Order: sequence, then structure tokens, then C-alpha cells
Amino acid sequence: QVQLVESGGGLVQPGGSLRLSCAASGSIFSINAMGWYRQAPGKQRELLAVITSGGTTNYADSVKGRFTISRDNAKNTVYLQMNSLKPEDTAVYYCNANLLANMRGPARNYWGQGTQVTVSS
Repeated sequence: QVQLVESGGGLVQPGGSLRLSCAASGSIFSINAMGWYRQAPGKQRELLAVITSGGTTNYADSVKGRFTISRDNAKNTVYLQMNSLKPEDTAVYYCNANLLANMRGPARNYWGQGTQVTVSS
């Protein structure tokens, strides 16, 4: 069993910051890429940022320069530092990990339960 547990969401004023965390636990042999997505009401889930096991990152244009993804491989944890938040950033944020539960594979995608981020004055 593999679990991804997110934390750090909440209510923040426009221009503020939040840091999301997502810890993977359970039967994990190795983790490949980890990423953050979000889904606003009535919209499709959107990929925000991805980080490889080697630390290479990619960002959606909508968050580039404001959000920073990082990971701690020793803790199987991925973070999303969100600065200069806007009301349009309001959504449920999900983490994703592509990982091997055992050395025989195959790698699969796992999702966290989601954490609400609300940006409002």
C-alpha cells in the first residue's frame, strides 16, 4: 500500500504565500517524478509543476516565477512553495508521484487526497 498525504492548504489573502507538503509512505522501492496539480470548480485538473528524481523541474506558465517545487528524497516528500498568490489560484491542490512499489515494477502513478487552497480577502 502506498499513500500520499498532503498538508499546508488553507485560506490566504491575495499576495500571500503558502507551502504545501506531500509525503509518500508505504511500500516504496523508488520514486521517479513527483508533481503538483490543481483543480478549480468546473475546470479540468491542471499540471502545475514537476520535479524528477534528479531535481530537474518544469512549471506551467500560469505559475512560473511564483511557485517553486522541491523534494526531499530521504523523506519521500515533495513541496510546493506558492508566493504572490492570486484569487485565481483558488483550487484543490493534488500531489502525484510516479513510483515503483517494488523492484519488479511497473511504475505507477499515485495521487494524494487533495488540499484546498483559497485565496481571498
